[in-house]
Amino acid sequence: MRFETTVQRPVEATGVGLHSGVPVTIRVTPAPVSTGIVFLRTDLENFPIPASWRHVARVSYATSLMRKGVLISTTEHLLSVFYSIGIDNAYIEIDNLEVPILDGSGSPFVELIREAGIRHYRRKRRYLRIRRPISVEDRGKRITILPDDAFRLTCDTNFDHPMVGRQSLEMEVTPEGYASEIAPARTFGFENELDQMRNMGLIRGATLANAVCFTPNGVLNPEGLRFPDECCRHKALDLIGDLALIGKPLLGHVIAERAGHAMHAALVARIMSDPTLYEIITFDQLATRVAHALMS
Repeated sequence: MRFETTVQRPVEATGVGLHSGVPVTIRVTPAPVSTGIVFLRTDLENFPIPASWRHVARVSYATSLMRKGVLISTTEHLLSVFYSIGIDNAYIEIDNLEVPILDGSGSPFVELIREAGIRHYRRKRRYLRIRRPISVEDRGKRITILPDDAFRLTCDTNFDHPMVGRQSLEMEVTPEGYASEIAPARTFGFENELDQMRNMGLIRGATLANAVCFTPNGVLNPEGLRFPDECCRHKALDLIGDLALIGKPLLGHVIAERAGHAMHAALVARIMSDPTLYEIITFDQLATRVAHALMS
């Protein structure tokens, strides 16, 4: 994609927050070039919170952003879709503290963008290209990013459940591939952990309409799974949403091994803390470089 984008027209969606259970409406509207993605708390006089790694507040069971004490929670699904479908600039008006979970996947947000349409500006899109390998590790979990001329993803997960177990996904992330292979995957949990999570003040808005719930030997949802490896695909969805906080489309091969929100955030912070780890280039510069490499 050569040029920056925004949405063509305003669109909105209403639902509840997964963890807070509060009713919430979001309205996505066009934004000028180089604005990025900015949340506006309409219940707090349109207080702005840019979707940036600089404002990451909490990264346990969801990714939350905070600026001057004002919170936006569970941002990862919406940002994952914006990032993968190719929306660079937009205002997200939101009237409560948590992005609605909708059906637990990214698909409703994909449909929202399709309804809105995509407008292309004349400003050239700038990509962040990784220049050398970067890795973050913690207690058997690891996330690495390698130099690449595309955005590639390898995601490995391992859950001790007969319907899950070890799963792996590898793909180049394109708008079309994302919409069909990653976006439909829903958030999930395990029945034996529900009471503990509720006691922590979490999943107050969770139902079988917006999350997959695994019993010890099966799944509670009457419709079953959307993919045999739906858990791994949803983890990939979350990962992309957290990487979107870099604020520019990424060129690199991300390899996540049992990583979660905290490790995703640590990788982003590591990248952005050292400008020698990356370069900023346009699509045309990248195309020229690739062409020269093919001819040499």
